[in-house]
Amino acid sequence: MSRYLRVTSIAVVFAGLIFSLPGFAQDAAKTDGPQPKRSILDRHDQSGVPGKEIVIGTAELPAGTVIGWHTHDGDESGYVLKGDLVLKTQGKPDQVLKAGDHFFNPRGAVHSLAAAPGSQGGTAVSTWIIDKGKPIAEPVKQP
Repeated sequence: MSRYLRVTSIAVVFAGLIFSLPGFAQDAAKTDGPQPKRSILDRHDQSGVPGKEIVIGTAELPAGTVIGWHTHDGDESGYVLKGDLVLKTQGKPDQVLKAGDHFFNPRGAVHSLAAAPGSQGGTAVSTWIIDKGKPIAEPVKQP
């Protein structure tokens, strides 16, 4: 097998694994145009707290994109690195966020993150403290 085919095969398998994870598949379902990109940067067991882990990740949202409604099995604390985003949380007013703003989603909060209308989108970094062995995000139907 040529090197090109091996690299391509590995990339396809890796993409399939990433997009099959709960919470990631909903963003990949729409294939025309730019898509949000979620990346897990690091994860560790929480010291002294059995059954919990700390996960750090990013969400890049190009203009016009949305990460669909979802929840987490733990708390999320986030910070907008660049651009303009809108955090939608069920039962609360939309929260317009710009670079330097922070946000918090408690365990089980149904929420969505979108590129702010008319903006170039943005990037956020989040830290989750979640139940070990649970997915980072669980998609839910739009409230």
